[in-house]
Amino acid sequence: MQIYKILRSDEWVALREAGETQGAPVDIADGYIHFSTAAQARETAAKHFAGEDGLFLAALEAERMDDGLKWEESRGGALFPHYYGPLKLEHIEWCQPLPLEDEGHRFPDGFA
Repeated sequence: MQIYKILRSDEWVALREAGETQGAPVDIADGYIHFSTAAQARETAAKHFAGEDGLFLAALEAERMDDGLKWEESRGGALFPHYYGPLKLEHIEWCQPLPLEDEGHRFPDGFA
């Protein structure tokens, strides 16, 4: 199953340069890296990144993550993937721009 991380452009650049990251400020504050499933990603973008341009959507294969990946209850009682550890560049299968348009962020073609 793929899980997704929305990254700001500076976060994506920093991850590519360093090879790993502790995440965005909210991730660091919460002690884990926030991810979303395909069903949750659009709402995550609308709720936490409304009006922000210059974003990227990174896809990771949950089964390839180590035991630092936990499924925990969050928004509306739904289970969200949270990763306790550094996000490594090698975890990412693909990363594509998530441009802001009039109706919100445009997800890549074929995204669920």
